[in-house]
Amino acid sequence: MASGVGTATINFGAFPGSNEASVAVTGQTAISGTSNAEAFFMDDSTSDHTSADHLYAPTFIDLACGVVTAGTGFTIYARSPEKAQGTFLVRWVWSD
Repeated sequence: MASGVGTATINFGAFPGSNEASVAVTGQTAISGTSNAEAFFMDDSTSDHTSADHLYAPTFIDLACGVVTAGTGFTIYARSPEKAQGTFLVRWVWSD
């Protein structure tokens, strides 16, 4: 069972965009140094991308979570072999 859940907006920037982006998830006071974190896409939408864009984003954007900082949070990293642009909403969970 997840101990923490939420969303974050990851921004690849304006045209021509970037191959990499990241966002810090903070305010997770109950997270421990041994917690596991995961990020993923669902059929959300932003002003830049439709729900269909979000559903197909995993085919060209990989998400990974960085090392957890106890009492603070973690960073979500996104990487694409092709330049992406604009914002995507990513969902995250963490648990011990």
